[in-house]
Amino acid sequence: MKSALIFITIVLFANSNNVCAQQPYYLEQCPRDELYVNECLRVSGNKLVHYLREGIPDLDIYEIEPVDIDEIGIVLGSGPDGYRAIFRNIQAYGVSNITVTNVRSDLETLQFQLTCEIPRIQVKAQYRSSGVLILVKASGAGDYWGEYEGVKAKIYFKALPSLGTDGRTYLNTEQVKMDFNVKDIKMGVDNIANGNSVIQAALNLFINSNAQELLKEMKPSLRSKLTMVIRNFMDRLFTKIPLDEWINLN
Repeated sequence: MKSALIFITIVLFANSNNVCAQQPYYLEQCPRDELYVNECLRVSGNKLVHYLREGIPDLDIYEIEPVDIDEIGIVLGSGPDGYRAIFRNIQAYGVSNITVTNVRSDLETLQFQLTCEIPRIQVKAQYRSSGVLILVKASGAGDYWGEYEGVKAKIYFKALPSLGTDGRTYLNTEQVKMDFNVKDIKMGVDNIANGNSVIQAALNLFINSNAQELLKEMKPSLRSKLTMVIRNFMDRLFTKIPLDEWINLN
């Protein structure tokens, strides 16, 4: 009898260690209880972000910055003199300082809305433009820089469950939407090819005086690209992290 009790104790202890080992260090497991799950998911999301900044080898993620976007474009005005600009090889820094401030979830339909804040994002890119801007021929190419402060974003996504080869349930993103606004913007261009200091100064004066309007023109393309980046990153996480590590399914 005594040996049987010892055996049961050993088995229970071993199983308890296995359960603890299954929950990764970078994520909180949240209860299904709707009174607590949203706040827990907010805390868990910020914990995950904290570790992502340094990289999480267990997820094959070693760095998350810069965030790369291939290109976006803007058009101001119409006709042959309308101003057009293409921004390529866009790199954004500071996104990893994101803080999740609120979460709304529906676990039955696996729909989630995250409200997030980023203090400051720095962007650099190469640009090429054509047309007339403030009565100045603004065709040319050069370097673009931007500083975006007080960024607030809302991200909505809907997921679908799927059974993994290990018998555990994983999520697949079915739909992702996002929107954002920026409190303060500074932006400009440098190193204009075949340009002169007068044109560069005129462009930078116009750009900074109309930063919010320019962002408004860039926003549809930028939002589309960012949505794709977010979806790809979510898929990367969901492929590695089973649902029962996000939510206690019992």
